[in-house]
Amino acid sequence: MMKSIKAMTALLLLMAFFTACKKEKTEPELTKPTLDHIEIGYANNKQAIRGRDFHFNADVAAGDKISTVEIKILQKSGNTYSGAWKMEINWVEFKGAKNTTVHKHFTIPAEAPEGTYDFHIIVNDENGTKFELIESLVIIDAANMPIDPLVDRDIFMRGDSVIYQMNTYIEKQLIFKKDERFTARAQIRQIQGDGIMYTALIKRKLNHFPETVAQIDFDKVIIMSKTTHTGLGPASKISTLKQINGVWGGDDMVIGAEKDALGNIISKEKAWESGQYDLVIIYWNSTYHVGTHKSIPITIQY
Repeated sequence: MMKSIKAMTALLLLMAFFTACKKEKTEPELTKPTLDHIEIGYANNKQAIRGRDFHFNADVAAGDKISTVEIKILQKSGNTYSGAWKMEINWVEFKGAKNTTVHKHFTIPAEAPEGTYDFHIIVNDENGTKFELIESLVIIDAANMPIDPLVDRDIFMRGDSVIYQMNTYIEKQLIFKKDERFTARAQIRQIQGDGIMYTALIKRKLNHFPETVAQIDFDKVIIMSKTTHTGLGPASKISTLKQINGVWGGDDMVIGAEKDALGNIISKEKAWESGQYDLVIIYWNSTYHVGTHKSIPITIQY
């Protein structure tokens, strides 16, 4: 009798072992989501300015399908701040996607205390897994920045019959025609040190919307001008304590020109044609790792 019980017990243990092995083989480890091409702040400078627009970008690849994408800006444990504050955003519009680019702009509230924060990026997958990345983000007031580059309001564009100046249209639409000489000028203010500025025309249909110099795809843009400055000294001040010096960029170009300002042939994807374009002004300061950009829609009749 005892031998039968021992034999039965051994058989049951053996069956349990094979069942466990089979279960392990039929239930592989779930794949977690991943992130790539992350940009926290413009040009990934990991800096935010109180009361200003903030840029975030990340390419997300789900293990199965995306459930939600979240960010959290939380005060670091042990750091001292002027007050308690946090920011949490949950984007549900990406639910069900396998792969996507999360390109978002939102405003950092003016009341956010200055300091260094933990910036959490969280991707929840429909298969139950989660990916979380924590980076440091500095929130600063513009008044405490060494420079605060701004595209001057005195942007000037001119064709044979169209003028745009100081954000006022003389005609309702900015329409420029083939063989017309197109002039575009803009100033970047409140800067010093080393920097670079491009003005460019980009077809809207190419879906190329660079916000920093590093993002420019020169196969898709028509460069009108490239302006650099080196060792620019501290600016003079006005009563508001804002810096008023800057650099001008921009130039003339004939609509239909064979080459752009860099000598690149205007062909293939960026070849001239009728349609919607953006005049894009992009500035990057390599000394202080700060930049700015502005885009103005125009129409070309070719």
